[in-house]
Amino acid sequence: MSSARRPPGNPGAALKIIWRDRWICAIDKPPGLMVHRSSRSTDSDFALQRLRNQIGQRVWPVHRLDRATSGVLLFALDADTAATLGHQMMDRTITKRYLTVVRGYAAPSGLIDHPLQADGQGLPQPATTRYTRLCRMELPIAIGRYPSARYSLLEVFPETGRMHQIRRHFKHVFHPVIGDTTYGEGRHNRLFREVFDCDRLLLHSSNLAFDHPAEDRRLCLTAPLYGVFRQIGQVFIRRGLLAAVP
Repeated sequence: MSSARRPPGNPGAALKIIWRDRWICAIDKPPGLMVHRSSRSTDSDFALQRLRNQIGQRVWPVHRLDRATSGVLLFALDADTAATLGHQMMDRTITKRYLTVVRGYAAPSGLIDHPLQADGQGLPQPATTRYTRLCRMELPIAIGRYPSARYSLLEVFPETGRMHQIRRHFKHVFHPVIGDTTYGEGRHNRLFREVFDCDRLLLHSSNLAFDHPAEDRRLCLTAPLYGVFRQIGQVFIRRGLLAAVP
């Protein structure tokens, strides 16, 4: 079963809450859990519903994460706060940081400026993604016509919020995200399943920074790597130059 379809634990299980106050609540979303109901899916379990049941009140999602992506997911606890944070999102004052593993040796840093269509329809919309390479790793495993397999661990900063932006952008520059069953490369996904027992998308929302909607301060919420993604990060440490898993 692909990581995009694997059930995220027990339906209705408690979510890990990173931050909660009168105005907002942020969770560490597990991979495989959709944010909310969608016409594209027959899922009956969603982060929005789980959190609403867990804290006993209505919640409003401030942004979205793909089903297969894990990490920081922010909700507002009232409509006015949702509107305030929505304006921050539109003004691009909310900073998002992701961690991902991609095929090949990516450049030390870069900007991907490549317009993307919404749902594959209409005119392409501006879309930009910045990234920095944290470490690279070579595995002595032949794949295709190459005698070894090369990968990069990246921190990624999407500056716009198009659907599947990070995954589509790295496919565009020939560094598909590992574990991506839609835009990725099957041979490398299989290698990670066989070598690391990894059947998830290696894309994690690690940090979200924004102005608090009711208090004069900036918040930076963090969700550390865990599980197989953290184990793979440890392999990068042993084989590369990274001092610690971010």
